[in-house]
Amino acid sequence: MTIERIRPEPRMSDIVIHNNTIYYTAVPENLDADAKDQTAETLAIIDAALAEAGSDKSKILDATLFLVNKDDFPAMNEAWDAWISPGNAPVRCTVQANLMNPKYKIEIKIIAAR
Repeated sequence: MTIERIRPEPRMSDIVIHNNTIYYTAVPENLDADAKDQTAETLAIIDAALAEAGSDKSKILDATLFLVNKDDFPAMNEAWDAWISPGNAPVRCTVQANLMNPKYKIEIKIIAAR
């Protein structure tokens, strides 16, 4: 059993790969952006992480979106719908959550095939 950890730190790893399955969580960098822009930026970060791990968004199996304000749901969906690979939508769950940084409007956790 091989577990690959990309940029491991004492508290967490950036990306973990096991049995050709990729585990990754992303947050936005521009904390002054609105929910749509934070979502789009977070999805672009996911694109880069998947490419680094040898995959892409068409291979996402599962996505959990943590959204702070339920009123941002339509804006978040607008960014998501513009990004998602046509015909390859993963299982998805959106949860309203208080995130650790009060400026985060969204955090996205994905599981993807390599």
